[in-house]
Amino acid sequence: MSENAPKTREELFAFLDGLGIAHKTMDHAPVFTVAESVALRDEIPGGHTKNLFIKDKKDRYFLLTVEENADVDLKQVHNLIGGSGRVSFGRAEKLMEYLGVIPGAVTAFGAINDTAQSVTFVLDADLMREEIINCHPLTNDATTSIASGDLIRFMEATGHKPLVLKVTS
Repeated sequence: MSENAPKTREELFAFLDGLGIAHKTMDHAPVFTVAESVALRDEIPGGHTKNLFIKDKKDRYFLLTVEENADVDLKQVHNLIGGSGRVSFGRAEKLMEYLGVIPGAVTAFGAINDTAQSVTFVLDADLMREEIINCHPLTNDATTSIASGDLIRFMEATGHKPLVLKVTS
C-alpha cells in the first residue's frame, strides 16, 4: 500500500493548472450511477463517462472510460485491450489503492494517483470524438469538464500512455 494519501480534487486542479489545461467543474449531489447523473445532462455539455475498473486473469488492471450509454462486451473486451483471458471487475480495495477513489467515483483522473503505473487506461475511441469529456474530479459530488485532447495530455503527464481503442458496441 502506498504511503501517500490519494490526491484531493484541489491537488488535481492544481496539477491541471500547472499543465495549462482548462477545466470547469460543477458541484452537485453525490451520484453513484449513470442513471443518477442523467439529471445533470442539460447543464453540462459534452461526453459523459462510465468507467469500468477491471482485471484480467494475470491480475493486470485496466480502467475503461467509455460514453455513459455505451455497451462493453465484458466477455470479449480482453481481446481488444490485450488482456489475458476474460476480465472481471476489480475489488474496491484495489480501486482505492491504485486510483485513490471509491466505487461510484471512478474516473480517468484517477491516473494522478496511480504512481506505480499499476493500471492501463483505455479511452473509448467513440468517446474521444467528443470535444469535451466529463469526469468526476476524484469524488462523485462534482463533474469536471476537460477537452478530450487535454485528457490525454493529463494522462501522459502522470506517466501513462492511454490506449484509445473502440471497446464499445
